[in-house]
Amino acid sequence: MARFEVIDHEGVSFLKVTLDKETIRAERGALCYLFGDIEVDAKVPSVGRAIKRLLAHESVIWPSYTGSGTVYLESSLESFHVFDLDDTAWILNRGSYWASEGSVELGLHRETLLTSYFGGEGLIELHTKVSGRGKVVLRAWGPVEEVALNDEQLVADGRYVLARTADVRYRVKVAARSVVAHWLSGETRLRVYEGTGRLLLASYPFWRTALLDAIRKKRLP
Repeated sequence: MARFEVIDHEGVSFLKVTLDKETIRAERGALCYLFGDIEVDAKVPSVGRAIKRLLAHESVIWPSYTGSGTVYLESSLESFHVFDLDDTAWILNRGSYWASEGSVELGLHRETLLTSYFGGEGLIELHTKVSGRGKVVLRAWGPVEEVALNDEQLVADGRYVLARTADVRYRVKVAARSVVAHWLSGETRLRVYEGTGRLLLASYPFWRTALLDAIRKKRLP
């Protein structure tokens, strides 16, 4: 199996992947540099699949790297989370996918029309879906915690869930039952995850991503 290493240096993180006659795929434009006998390839998807990926706000093309050597992907102020697929399909939040082994199948999952609309994502909300066996790497803005649901419910105010197993149901609901309570609570809509399965949750950011976010929103000079 390909060996994935998350390396932290000078306040940034990057991904190092060691290949031994193996294949990985990664987000388009993620390559920094590589060593060894590695072939880079990129297949053009069908028109229908390309449109779906654009609607999902994901790359139309996922380049592959095949051979023996070392691949370094671009650094980020965020970090990366590596986890193993065990024949359980996972649905990833938008922008979370970074890389995966060649044995992992990449597809798309569409949320229901009402969930998409009330979640503020328009009429069509598509997410990257990974299945099969192998390692998957996610971009994460904070420390990642795995949460198991056993016929339970998790309610989140915001996009704190990076990924969920496909058997976990997802919907959006208003925060309070009455208009007055809705206004007083200061909350709008909540994301509800329920059933039996697993979630990958990043509930608070790294200090560096929080600082960058504050600068972008002009909270700091």
